Amino acid sequence: MDSTISAGISILVETFYQPEYSHPVNQEFMFAYRITIENFNNFTIQLLSRHWDIKDSNGEWREVDGEGVVGIQPMIANGKQFQYVSGCNLKTEIGQMRGYYIVENQNTKEQFKVTIPTFNLVAPHKNN
Repeated sequence: MDSTISAGISILVETFYQPEYSHPVNQEFMFAYRITIENFNNFTIQLLSRHWDIKDSNGEWREVDGEGVVGIQPMIANGKQFQYVSGCNLKTEIGQMRGYYIVENQNTKEQFKVTIPTFNLVAPHKNN
């Protein structure tokens, strides 16, 4: 697990290799990740958008931007958590993701960036 606290918000990441959706012969490796977002601020936030930098071990980078997460823009009250699961496909058995969320303070409507920690995606057979 990887975690960080940025702008009063904790981000915890767990990753999982998904062999049933992977096809190594075709250089397709599927990973899932579970992210837990906890708001330690004294105000409610709304997660508006996300940005990902995704790297395969062959050195290729790609960027993904989008509204919210898993089709929603969740509100997270002070002291509350929001958790979701999503996925990422790679061309190699090892990769890395990093990124950030844009969230909005619901009291002031100020928007700010929350860092998502860099985390590795590794097929279990590569851990030996």
